[in-house]
Amino acid sequence: MDLTLFVSSVFTLTLVMDPLGNIPMFMSSLKGVTEERRRVVIARELCIALGIMVFFLLFGKYMVSALALDLTAMSVAGGIVLFLIALQMIFPTNHSHFADNPGGEPFIVPLAIPLIAGPSTLTTILLFSLQDPGRLSAWAGVVGFSWLINAAILGGMSGWLSRLLGARGLLAMEKLMGMILVTISVQMIMTGIKKFLAA
Repeated sequence: MDLTLFVSSVFTLTLVMDPLGNIPMFMSSLKGVTEERRRVVIARELCIALGIMVFFLLFGKYMVSALALDLTAMSVAGGIVLFLIALQMIFPTNHSHFADNPGGEPFIVPLAIPLIAGPSTLTTILLFSLQDPGRLSAWAGVVGFSWLINAAILGGMSGWLSRLLGARGLLAMEKLMGMILVTISVQMIMTGIKKFLAA
């Protein structure tokens, strides 16, 4: 895998995972957790999410094969999912999909799933593995590098970024990421349609 493809894949996956957009939801979910415990919880949820992403990278293609799904259909479907996610990033609603955890400390849901390893992230990873199955180690590097970026932002800089950017700044960054993601999703859909028409 050349460097350009690697960097663009890392950039795409990082945008899909949306670490800046997840900061407010992380802070809200962890509001009942002490400062000392918060880093431990975030690290645990990040590791769980990484395990889920690696599982999809390694075994997702077998699931697709068992369901007899076509790569072209997956590309178009993935593009549509990313497009809908991007629209939600640009035009957020007041309705929250994540209720407060009655136990005070979230476990797996909603931090690991769906905030970090959500449907759009897993779909993107699945598309990576299906596009070129022979480069599994390279795709693992893409997943690992994107995860490290998310871990650095969510685990190490979430509090600092929240204070620096403020609510308006985080919202603006999320809308910017949404615009970029719209372009990527449309490109995925167009590529899938082109492959279908060429077949």
